[in-house]
Amino acid sequence: MPDISPRKVAQVIIMARELDRAEPELRAFIDRMDEDEQAELVAIMWIGRGAFEAGDWDEALSTAYSEATTPTADYLIGTPHVSDHLEAGLEALGISPGEVEDDLL
Repeated sequence: MPDISPRKVAQVIIMARELDRAEPELRAFIDRMDEDEQAELVAIMWIGRGAFEAGDWDEALSTAYSEATTPTADYLIGTPHVSDHLEAGLEALGISPGEVEDDLL
C-alpha cells in the first residue's frame, strides 16, 4: 500500500484536470515531493492504467524506481488521461478519490 497521502494524489488529480491553467503549479507540486512519493505516484498511475494489478503494488513501485529516467513531473504531465489513471489507481487500492477530492474543493 502506498505511503503517499491520498490528499497529495487528489491534489495532483485536480491540477491535472486543469492542465492548461495549472501546469506550472502541478509541476512545482510534483517536484517538491520526495523520491518515494514520486515513485508511488507513478505506481498508482500505472495501476490505474492497468499496467499492474493492485496486488502487484511492490512490483509496480520497484519498477517505478528502476525506470525513473525522466523527471516525474514531465512523465506524468505527458501521460494522456493521467488524472483518470490516478483516480482508477486509488480506487483499485481501496481509496475513494472522490471523498478526498471533495475535501479539497
